[in-house]
Amino acid sequence: MTASVFIGTSLDGFIARRNGDLDFLPPDGGEPHGYNEFIASVDAIVIGRNTFETVLSMKPWPYGNKRVVVLSSRPVDLSAAVGGVVEQMAGPPAEIVSRLAASGAHHLYIDGGITIQQFLCAGLIQRLIITRVPVLIGEGIPLFGALPHDIRLRHIATRHYPSGLVSSEYRVVDSR
Repeated sequence: MTASVFIGTSLDGFIARRNGDLDFLPPDGGEPHGYNEFIASVDAIVIGRNTFETVLSMKPWPYGNKRVVVLSSRPVDLSAAVGGVVEQMAGPPAEIVSRLAASGAHHLYIDGGITIQQFLCAGLIQRLIITRVPVLIGEGIPLFGALPHDIRLRHIATRHYPSGLVSSEYRVVDSR
């Protein structure tokens, strides 16, 4: 099982404003920077409840018929994801990965700040693709939070785009 992150941040490391707004990101994702190829490679998308609520405002449903797993210990109204293949799970990250592997998933896309942080701390992320948008927003929801220990990464590649987007890929070398 491989679990990957593909996410955009402001240059100062925020994935959203404090209120969850993503208005600093390029409209419609900006120029092509590998997302379509990445999303085609994943079997399931794992997101937290807050990310799910944000994604619901995007029309049409952005994940097509990809399997989306919303993590929440409270009931979630999944019917609002019109056209989506959405289910809910709860439990620790290792249990979620185990259940998804048992159902035939091989490559997971982990998205959303808290969810990424939890899976990273649990040693379950192998690949990070972080695209920095050339804007400083000063405050917001950080991509990374406190860590119980260092997580060593190996730089794989960095690509830059005419709009100023800079995308870097890393492999997790040591997460425990």
